[in-house]
This record gives sequence, C-alpha cells and structure tokens, in this order.
Amino acid sequence: MSAATILAVDRLDARIAPFDWAFAKNHSDKIEAHWRDETAANPALYDGRVLLAHALRERRDADGGATLVIEFFETRFSRFLAWRDFGFPDSGVFNVFAMAAVRAADGAFLLGEMGPGHSSAGEIYFAAGTPDLSDVRGTHVDLDGSLVRELAEETGLAARDGALQPGWTIVFDSQRVACMKIVAMPLGAAALEARARAFLAAEAKPELCAIHMISREAPLDDPRMPTFMRAFLAHAFA
Repeated sequence: MSAATILAVDRLDARIAPFDWAFAKNHSDKIEAHWRDETAANPALYDGRVLLAHALRERRDADGGATLVIEFFETRFSRFLAWRDFGFPDSGVFNVFAMAAVRAADGAFLLGEMGPGHSSAGEIYFAAGTPDLSDVRGTHVDLDGSLVRELAEETGLAARDGALQPGWTIVFDSQRVACMKIVAMPLGAAALEARARAFLAAEAKPELCAIHMISREAPLDDPRMPTFMRAFLAHAFA
C-alpha cells in the first residue's frame, strides 16, 4: 500500500474559485479519444459537469479549531476521467470528495462495491461521489449535503437515522483527497447490512452491486479497496 496522509479538521470551507485548467486545453484531442473509447466500452457513462479542486490549505481559526479550505473549479467528467486514467499528470489539481463512513453500533463499517456501469466498477469504498453543480450554493460547495445525498442514493440509508460525528478525517492519497465523516448508526452490523442489501434489491439500476461490512478483525489487504480506504480503516481501528 502506498503512503497516505491523514489530517483531522473541525470544518470544511469549500468554494468555487476561477481556474484555467491547462491540462484540459493542451490535451483535448487525447481526452476526446479516451472518452470515445470509454463510452464504447461503457455506454452508461455521462459527460456531466463535475468539480475538481485546484487549491487546498489548512486554516487555523480564532476558536482554536482547524478548517480545510478547498477551492473548486468546474470541468467536464470526460476531462476528469482522462486526468485520472492518465495517472494524474497535473499534480496541482485534486479530486476532493466527501464520504459517509457509516459505522454500525458494534463498530463495523459499511462499504459498497461499485457496480459494472460505474467508472470505478469493482472498487469498494464508502458512499461518495465527485461533487457536481447540484452541490453548489452560490460560491459555496456543500460537501455535507453531498455526503448525505450520496449515502441515500447508494445505500438507501438516511444520515438522520444516525449521528453525524463532529469533525472530518481527511485522507490524502496522491491527487485523491477523501473527506470522511463518521455516521454512527444505532443498528448492529447484520441489521445495517440487511437494510442496505434490501435497498439494492429493490432498485432497478443500483449504483452498488454489493455491500461489505468491515470489522476490526477483518484483513485490510483487499486490492479492491483504494489506498485511502485502507488507510482510514487502519486509523479508525487502531
């Protein structure tokens, strides 16, 4: 597992800020060719507008707390996908996303396995999604709202049924920055898993193809879990 860095903060301050992405302009032909190949293999992909970040910094606030300041810009999903699949050639840009770290009453975490129509098919991680225009409120990017929405859309679980824990755990994994908030549910692992599985079974086109409950005793070497997931779980169970 490659190195990942973990930072604890009290708040997120996410906003839209102007940015001219040179990668998108300088590699437009390669991006378009890559998109044609990807959509030929997976017609379910949609070239919508998504948000990537071009600046990150930690801010110490007057109350003694810490805030992660994130400056986002808008781009097309095809450009994001090419940047990701080409190995993140622009190291000044980051894929920053909020994740719902759903924890059962007995301490196990609930993860989902992305279905075959997803751009990350087969990967196992917390409910999450790359922010998009639906998360924008004026110049503010509502990552708390993104977390709640993605949790409901992917698993059928409502954040209000649990307790959102204070603060965020930020995992820096190369150009991916996972902003994780624990959602403590009152149900045990078996009941929580059953509820999420029932939701998937009732969906015509679920985003997830499976639910996985990971406990303290489980090995964290599954290659389907990205580095940021294994780093967070190792930290949480330590």
